[in-house]
Amino acid sequence: MKKHFDVLVTRRLHRSALEELSKKCNVMLHSGKIPIPKKILMNKIREADGLICHPYDIIDKEVIQAGKNLRIISTFSVGFDHIDIDFARSQGIKIGYTPEVLTNATAELTIALILDVMRRVTEGDRLIRNKRWKQVFGANDYTGVEVSGKTIGILGMGRIGKEVAKKANGLGMKVVYHSRRPISKNLEKRLNLKYLSEDKLFENSDVISLHIPYSKDTHHKINSKIFKKMKKTSFLINTARGKIVNEKHLITALKTKQIQGAGIDVYEIEPIESKSQLLKIENVVLSPHIGSSTEETRSKMSHITVNNLISGLEGKKLLYSV
Repeated sequence: MKKHFDVLVTRRLHRSALEELSKKCNVMLHSGKIPIPKKILMNKIREADGLICHPYDIIDKEVIQAGKNLRIISTFSVGFDHIDIDFARSQGIKIGYTPEVLTNATAELTIALILDVMRRVTEGDRLIRNKRWKQVFGANDYTGVEVSGKTIGILGMGRIGKEVAKKANGLGMKVVYHSRRPISKNLEKRLNLKYLSEDKLFENSDVISLHIPYSKDTHHKINSKIFKKMKKTSFLINTARGKIVNEKHLITALKTKQIQGAGIDVYEIEPIESKSQLLKIENVVLSPHIGSSTEETRSKMSHITVNNLISGLEGKKLLYSV
């Protein structure tokens, strides 16, 4: 069968998904530096009918203009702030993404970060590996904080926020939330949630967990003003987007004990810079943007990304369209 479409893939996907794509398209798979350098991206996209990209690839107006034949962009992510959506739409280009499938994996990581930072697991791991555990701890040495009975404040009650709420209930946490639109009373009751104003959420929660999308309106939404509202005994968890949090203000809040700790999976600059002060702070747990990083989820994401792309090229409805 003749392959009618040329497709650029900026990074390797799950093998079976690439095989599926190769049956219908001529695949140009980038295998060099990640993320793909802009000059290489602009050169390779010139003949492409479709593009499969990743969150670190910046698909701006200049890149889109270089893709003269571009009909669809399919991103291997639930977020799409790395793509100039408005310009792409103005050019008649469809955008596919991968929501829902990573909901459970990201919620699991959120809970893992909460348990880790509150019980000081990674901090203890560093202590042992650096040979600083010299004697058995006494009754009041190296104490963490119990999760059960604490209040988690979820900012953003979308798919992931709801899944975090379910899991937090299972840990015996009290769950409160704030969202642009409150969910239905029936769902609140089913998930055992209570809606609070934004200020009350920050003031009354022992854990703040972020699950809002990134936009110009949420850029640096979590800053020094917010940290001053939070309890000194509270923890911040971010598995959403790095630029929602002002990292400089977070570092100050951690160093000056404005908050007790943080669990962070996403950063303003990724990979995190080697000179970042976050690397020197004990009361923060850092993970390398692995919210969706499970074998099960990455396989599903790969197939959804490919199916979105093929559907767009064939003029069919996308599984998930922005």
